[in-house]
Amino acid sequence: MSDQLAQGGVRRLAVLGKPIAHSKSPALHRAAYALLGLDWTYDAVEVDGAGLPEFVGSRDASWRGLSLTMPLKQDVLPLLDEVDELTVLTGAANTVLFADGLRRGFNTDVGGIVRALGEAGLERVHEGVLIGGGATAASALVSMAEFGAARVRVLLRRPEAAEPLAAVGRRLGLVMEVSSLAELPRLDDAALVVSTVPGGADLGVAASEALMRRAMLLDVAYSPWPTALAAQWFAAGGTVVHGLEMLLHQALLQVRIFVAGDPFAELPDEAAVLDVMRRSL
Repeated sequence: MSDQLAQGGVRRLAVLGKPIAHSKSPALHRAAYALLGLDWTYDAVEVDGAGLPEFVGSRDASWRGLSLTMPLKQDVLPLLDEVDELTVLTGAANTVLFADGLRRGFNTDVGGIVRALGEAGLERVHEGVLIGGGATAASALVSMAEFGAARVRVLLRRPEAAEPLAAVGRRLGLVMEVSSLAELPRLDDAALVVSTVPGGADLGVAASEALMRRAMLLDVAYSPWPTALAAQWFAAGGTVVHGLEMLLHQALLQVRIFVAGDPFAELPDEAAVLDVMRRSL
């Protein structure tokens, strides 16, 4: 932690979205900064895409950064001066750092997924299944590639809407097969399934018993919990990674960014920081 930040008094941060009152990010971040001895504030602020440019542009020097929910992860891109490689790859930034007169964008969703799956014991994936599209799905696709996936089956309600995700797959060198959700019961040979659909959504189909016994499931939704898909996995005796684990780990990377300006710079006593953040949930 830089002396400048440690001694700089109150710095302001917030998570933006609409709706946003349900967000667990304030609890996570406040727990981290309290342990680190930083007199920083972190609030939830309701902002939609139309209001985002004015909100970002009107922040004063007391502001250190922002966390963003969908669809702001994409809406914010034209407002940024610099973006990291993962933001370029996924087309989404969930973190904004105000530093040196610049607005710098980062994607910590990829790292959050990778760290959550690794903590659950996943080491390598040859083939994965991705349910859902959008910015979080793009981050999940990159995460699968980081685990070595060569082939990903993408299941969508509207397969014709897959082109943005397919473009990410091409940049990653993945073999992608896009089909409808109706294909889920026919799949049985993947090691990892990631669902990015909203928590209250019912897919209308069930995964095969063979897939649920063989594949680890990460359901990025965490409210309500368990999701319908996670409940199926639990009933089959399969391995499920809670969406809160992704939220926790991506938030830790955001704390690194806000404190040190670098998602790869470990925090002082980071194990204790992660523990207090986990307990805040």
